[in-house]
Amino acid sequence: MTSGEGIHFEIATGAACLDFIYTGGVSGQARWESLHAPADLERWLRSSRLVSTAPLPPEADLTAADLAQVRKLREVLWSCANDLADGSAVRASDAQALNGWAQKPDLVPALVEGRMEWKGPVIGPQLLSTLARDAISLAAGPLARRVRRCAAADCSLLFVDTSRPGTRRWCAMTRCGNRTKARTRRAHRKDTRAGHQPDAREL
Repeated sequence: MTSGEGIHFEIATGAACLDFIYTGGVSGQARWESLHAPADLERWLRSSRLVSTAPLPPEADLTAADLAQVRKLREVLWSCANDLADGSAVRASDAQALNGWAQKPDLVPALVEGRMEWKGPVIGPQLLSTLARDAISLAAGPLARRVRRCAAADCSLLFVDTSRPGTRRWCAMTRCGNRTKARTRRAHRKDTRAGHQPDAREL
């Protein structure tokens, strides 16, 4: 992602469904929209964490109708992720929507020459199902209580804290972590200098 200050940084969200919510959205998220055409959706898919599990086939059949559906799914994922970050249960309407998408077949694995590959062609309903199933696994699993918002005062990006101690605070150390530490150091130096100044009543 690119911040308002022009800083390029990566968010380790910890889940494919959370990765996907940062492709854009409605209202305040509209300015980050990156899915304008089916080709954009395929481009995201081929750079997603799904390819770290297995290579994707060269064939993909993603349509404008698929794009409209994944945008609807994205809004449901936004809602679910924020509910989890608030410590709330996923609302019934969102659960029903996820369950509907998850009923379709998801990406199909295949064993090819001793390694796993995703079987092609990849179609939209498979991608929808895969993302919906990932969200269900997150909401119903042990990491549901670890969906967090960045602790920076001016950031609300969401992530799953997959660290062993469960103490992760920042969406990205290279952005919010470093900025917060820098502010803390400046405030400390300012307080230290102020503490050495004589009181006006002593002059």
